Amino acid sequence: MAIKALSWMVRIFEPPIYCYHEIVHNRLIVEEFERQGVIFVNDIAEVPPYAPVMLSAHGSAPEVERQAAADNRVAVNAVCPLVTKVHHELKIRAQQGYTVIYIGHQGHEEAIGTMAVAPASVKLVEHESDLENLDDVTSPVALLAQTTLPHDEWSGIAQKARETFPDIWMPGKSDLCYATTNRQAALKTIVDKCDAVVVIGSANSSNTVSLAHVAEAAGCKRVLRIDSASQLPDDLDGVVGITAGASAPEWLVEEVIDALNPSDGVEVLRSTDEDEYFPPPRDLRELISAMTAALQITIPIKNEPDSPIADDKNLSAVDMLLQGHQL
Repeated sequence: MAIKALSWMVRIFEPPIYCYHEIVHNRLIVEEFERQGVIFVNDIAEVPPYAPVMLSAHGSAPEVERQAAADNRVAVNAVCPLVTKVHHELKIRAQQGYTVIYIGHQGHEEAIGTMAVAPASVKLVEHESDLENLDDVTSPVALLAQTTLPHDEWSGIAQKARETFPDIWMPGKSDLCYATTNRQAALKTIVDKCDAVVVIGSANSSNTVSLAHVAEAAGCKRVLRIDSASQLPDDLDGVVGITAGASAPEWLVEEVIDALNPSDGVEVLRSTDEDEYFPPPRDLRELISAMTAALQITIPIKNEPDSPIADDKNLSAVDMLLQGHQL
């Protein structure tokens, strides 16, 4: 959703288009957007007035969202709906007087943005031992999590938190990203068959790094994290398992398979069929609708045109990204 949203911005506006933080944590996708005129910034103050700016999939602090919409900027928030759910849960629990234990990674953009929703009510926990420092908490306790955590990492801390705070509140549905969890589960089904595992994705991608940890924890003797096929070593042998982070495009997977050129062929193991669909951000839909209406007034069209994003569900993020490269 976020990749497609930024691709729409590239089509709508003349460059430069600004994006607060990397739209997703994948180096090759970020570099492709830069070729198309996107400038990634770490401070909204770097975005000029009246300029178009997109907020990344990882979620932003409320103050950043306000700053982005100031100075007549055209702001679109491409936050993942799953992250939005966690932001909402944190806001509600904080208003109800809870102390919120947030399982996440210090310094990660998602954790920073989430904790900024209610900084006085939230405590970051990275390890089970961190719970020992919360023995002075007297208010009701709630538990939330960074969406890209490994399930095993989350479950260990969650179990310890339940033991420490027997009345702890937890959401009815897991905070963990289904795409992240599904990939980890799929990897576990193949790792025992593999002499080596190759994880495709960038080093700053939390869910990519989590996949590597899953393979290592399962006992795989050789686990490689690569950005692209060019980083493959030339001494891989035996059975090689391949998996990829949630934002790694399919073409990278195909390039790695082609580069490995397996002598005994490729076996594709299917674990879960995902059919979830996230529509374009509301800000973007409203922007495109307004621009379409303005065009209709300026250049009357006999039959009112459909919205350009009406067929968004049938468009792949990779196709949109590469089409932008050709514009």
